[in-house]
Amino acid sequence: MDDIEAGARVLDAAEALFYEHGVHAVGMDRIRGASGVSLKRLYQCFESKEELVEAYLRRRDTRWRTALAAHVTAARSLAADAPLAVFDWLREWFREPDFHGCAFINAFGEMGTGSPAVADAVKEHKAELRRYLLALVREAGAAEPERLADQLSVLVDGAITTAAVTGTPDAARQARSAAAVLLAAAATG
Repeated sequence: MDDIEAGARVLDAAEALFYEHGVHAVGMDRIRGASGVSLKRLYQCFESKEELVEAYLRRRDTRWRTALAAHVTAARSLAADAPLAVFDWLREWFREPDFHGCAFINAFGEMGTGSPAVADAVKEHKAELRRYLLALVREAGAAEPERLADQLSVLVDGAITTAAVTGTPDAARQARSAAAVLLAAAATG
């Protein structure tokens, strides 16, 4: 097994374990066991747990945003529909049996204040999501797109957190309804 394959196996194991159980609850030995990579090789790929958590978050960010964008592109018929399609995707995600909330908020809650690298990965994910929402509302022709992107970002995070706490996907529908009101108000300027 080469370093690239070993690193990918470690990241796969870390992603599954960190997302389901939390960063602090999962030790490097458990990741070693789940990945089938020796502890020595694991530490050759990732020098510390903090480095592994950061890599996990950055990879998850790419996957998460790619899946969201693919759904929005496929689901929308008009540019005005795109921002609401975000909430439709969230509802589908919330229904998945392995949904455990926002990996980024979870990791920040566990490590953010003590780990600048993890905090930066979380902040960059949230900034990229906001940029994506901003592009969608600009394309939809919304008035005050910066403000609207901020509001939709809060709705997205609130829906994710509420769905994780309640265990139901209903928060996505409620956030979608609120987003529709905001979008209608922004359309009338």
